[in-house]
Amino acid sequence: MLAAIPFPPLSPEILSVTLFGMEFAMRWYAMAYIVGIVLGWRLIVATVKRPALWPEQPAMTPAQVEDLLTWVVLGVILGGRLGFVLFYQPGYYLANPSEILMVWQGGMSFHGGLLGVLVVNYVFAWRHGVRPLWVADMMCMVAPIGIFLGRIANFINAELWGRPTEMPWGVIFPGGAAQDCPAVAGLCARHPSQLYEAGLEGLLLGALLISLVYMRRALRWPGLIAGLFLLGYGASRFAVEFYRQADAQFITPDNPLGYALQFGGAGLSMGQILSLPMIAVGLIVILFARRRPA
Repeated sequence: MLAAIPFPPLSPEILSVTLFGMEFAMRWYAMAYIVGIVLGWRLIVATVKRPALWPEQPAMTPAQVEDLLTWVVLGVILGGRLGFVLFYQPGYYLANPSEILMVWQGGMSFHGGLLGVLVVNYVFAWRHGVRPLWVADMMCMVAPIGIFLGRIANFINAELWGRPTEMPWGVIFPGGAAQDCPAVAGLCARHPSQLYEAGLEGLLLGALLISLVYMRRALRWPGLIAGLFLLGYGASRFAVEFYRQADAQFITPDNPLGYALQFGGAGLSMGQILSLPMIAVGLIVILFARRRPA
């Protein structure tokens, strides 16, 4: 008999209240963004207050970190939304441009958010006269915190689930997860790919980067942490995509696995295509950083 884990009774909403006839809800996904940004901000402040971690004076002052927080929020939201529009559903939003900024309807791309943050990183560094690579190192050091919380929120929301599986840790997700899922022994279990990503891209990668900064003084090589983040996230996401259900717009009768790029009997998902440049750039940045004297 197939073993599987029933989805726990979790609600996407933490709480909801009705004021003046209107309902307002606080959702776990929004809370993940808020908590991730606040924890990342506090960790960066703690890091710039420790001169021993830097080869010269710290990259920023605590006051500048607060200004950086505003820029990062804008970069994540605008970049993440525009990335989703351009990478995943350009045809739909070209026909419905009024919905592009309706972020409350869902639809965010991590790779788009990353590009948005890179843009604001260089604008911020230029405005404040600080090294862009050190600003990037700081943001990449704390990014796994938000990734971890965001993927846990994806699991609570029962979204972005994995492909069907017969493994004993497969989860029986509610709602649309049962559609087009070949039932085994009467069950439709899927990989909890959200938890795979939380563990690899969030917990493991975050622990590695923070330990390198605090225990190995990796900030002596500007760009090293940023390069390791790009490499680590790109490789982790590429691997997990083998177990993650493809986006519905890519799935067709002739392409049941939802490959965005097909060659022969194999292919790559959109997430894998977007992760390959991250891996390549990460390796280049690491080599560049390590060639410079500490």
